[in-house]
Amino acid sequence: MSILRTEQLEKTFAAGEAEVTAVRGVDLTVAPAEFVAITGASGSGKSTLLHMLGGITRPSSGRVLLEGVDLAGLSDDALAAIRRRRIGFVFQRYNLLPELSLVENVALPLALDGVAPAAGEAAARAALEAVGMAHRATHRPDELSGGEQQRGAIARALVTAPAVVLADEPTGALDSENSGRVVELLRRLVDGRGQTVVLVTHDPSVAGAARRIVRMRDGRIESDSAVGGR
Repeated sequence: MSILRTEQLEKTFAAGEAEVTAVRGVDLTVAPAEFVAITGASGSGKSTLLHMLGGITRPSSGRVLLEGVDLAGLSDDALAAIRRRRIGFVFQRYNLLPELSLVENVALPLALDGVAPAAGEAAARAALEAVGMAHRATHRPDELSGGEQQRGAIARALVTAPAVVLADEPTGALDSENSGRVVELLRRLVDGRGQTVVLVTHDPSVAGAARRIVRMRDGRIESDSAVGGR
């Protein structure tokens, strides 16, 4: 059983008069509660693949199926609703709104979906508790460290109880100590909550925390293997 699957996925971009194929014929299956790291050199296609998995970028051909729904076949409005409700995004830069408190930032996806403020705040506080940030709920982003902001961003990704969390270089702006904390948090979410996580990273130590590593090269999957001891 898969929660996320691609079928012969391809993405080509225009580059002046030429075309560049960033992802070439990728078949990938992710099961529920898997922790998958996608790695590879710069330009290997890993971030483009992740953006297609999340419905941010539409494929040139092939399919992305999330819980059996073909994302490429959805209208823009339906795709936006799927992204908001069933996919949690974590990026290298935390994308927290500076004028909002942490709990308000975490509750924002629910507010955009019409959830009542009291219910949204309760869910946001529960998500912050899950990432060990409940004590910082009323602080604004500029009062938090980079690691704390990223943990808050992970709480925001979790607040809608998504089918999958997609993380694009989530430790790229962090020092080694905070990087380790964020990776350990993601692993605990998989092991303790059954959350499905797909992570893109160029850092072998971060990739090694996953249970499965997919290596990309020139837009294709070069290898796909389980991590020993996980």
